[in-house]
Amino acid sequence: MKKLNTLLLFLLLLGASCVKQTKEDGNTALNNFVTIQNGALVLNGSPYYFMGANYWYGMNIGMEKEGNRQRLINELDQMKAMGITNLRILASSEGDENQAFQVHPTMQSAPGKYNEEVFEGLDFLLTEMRKREMKAVMVLNNFWTWSGGMPQYLQWAGKGEVPYPQISKEWEKFTDFTTQFYSNEEANKMFEAHLEVLIGRTNSISGVQYKEDPTIMSWQLSNEPRGYKKVNEYRQWIKRTAKYIKTLDTNHLVSLGSEGDSPGPNAGINLLGDNDISEIDYLTVHIWAQNWRWYNPDEPENTIEDTKLKVKKYLDKHIKDAQRLGKPAVLEEFGIARDNNDYSPKATTIWRDKYYQYVFDLVYQYAKKEAPIFGMNFWAYSGEGRPTRPKEYWQKGDDFIGDPPHEPQGWYGVYDKDKSTQEVIKEYAKKMNSLTTIQVAETIER
Repeated sequence: MKKLNTLLLFLLLLGASCVKQTKEDGNTALNNFVTIQNGALVLNGSPYYFMGANYWYGMNIGMEKEGNRQRLINELDQMKAMGITNLRILASSEGDENQAFQVHPTMQSAPGKYNEEVFEGLDFLLTEMRKREMKAVMVLNNFWTWSGGMPQYLQWAGKGEVPYPQISKEWEKFTDFTTQFYSNEEANKMFEAHLEVLIGRTNSISGVQYKEDPTIMSWQLSNEPRGYKKVNEYRQWIKRTAKYIKTLDTNHLVSLGSEGDSPGPNAGINLLGDNDISEIDYLTVHIWAQNWRWYNPDEPENTIEDTKLKVKKYLDKHIKDAQRLGKPAVLEEFGIARDNNDYSPKATTIWRDKYYQYVFDLVYQYAKKEAPIFGMNFWAYSGEGRPTRPKEYWQKGDDFIGDPPHEPQGWYGVYDKDKSTQEVIKEYAKKMNSLTTIQVAETIER
């Protein structure tokens, strides 16, 4: 009892000394930034462990006229009820109305030409997240076409039409095109000009400047950047861009957003080499068991156990690399399809639930033993959205869901009706969130 009272007193004093609070529309919001201390993610003076989700489309449904703000509020409440405290969101999108396989409307329809309503959608999303004490990972660019990203900047820089692999099926042609971005001076000038606008923005609703907003956990250079044949140019770009962001904002963390290592030999990514840069604060890991052909949803009984072994081996390796670099890590993307590879929302999720439970528990057990992994963001929350045409590409006017526009709709998203999946998420959110208290208590006893 004496130890318990000591712990409670410590936590009260910690809260009083470390937590600034602001009143905003009658809501109290924690006003502390996530930082790095001794190789750990830290919030309010304690280790920051979290259950998170990918929620890329938040700024689009946050738009006042073309979005659905009530849906956004509902879904944030649903995730809050599950114990989710961290959202990885799209914070930039590029391209005009003619671009295929990507989200519309975009934030930037031409270099320096902004759709203020999309920006205000992001303002609204961040304001609502702040009320719920959630943290945001802000994705700034994209190797893939679904938000415009690097291919769009290259097109604006005069490098020609984007060779969409969804049409040509020539993935090497697309990757050769996109990797030009790293050394293209004009494309990067456009991107850096956008970073100045975004990071320097003042939220139109809260009045808080983005670079002063603790709702933001980190700026993320890109979604799944890869080096392929241009590894040197890729790593130079990482260092240059991360350093540039740090000159614009000294409050927030910076992360890369890559998968870590590639399961294949030719993607030109390596967690150790790509992240051994002082301006990159923590490591990101993605695991796509089905995309990488480890897991076959048509033969779950025959492939799930081998999948688990490969997932564990992949995560083991990346945690050891994180230890070598002395940086914390986050598993920020993973998922598998609904049962029988059925893209209909009516399909069951028995095998997905088992897979989620395995991955969640793997991360939790690592974190419990104080390995340098602090959170996980499943892919992705679809909430109240539904695919208009399951297994087909997204089109303007369709619901935004967890599956981005360049992929078949209904593939990986978790819906508000998926109660069994939500129970698994809730169980491990509670466990992850409890680790802070456990480790504070252990520190006191030492």
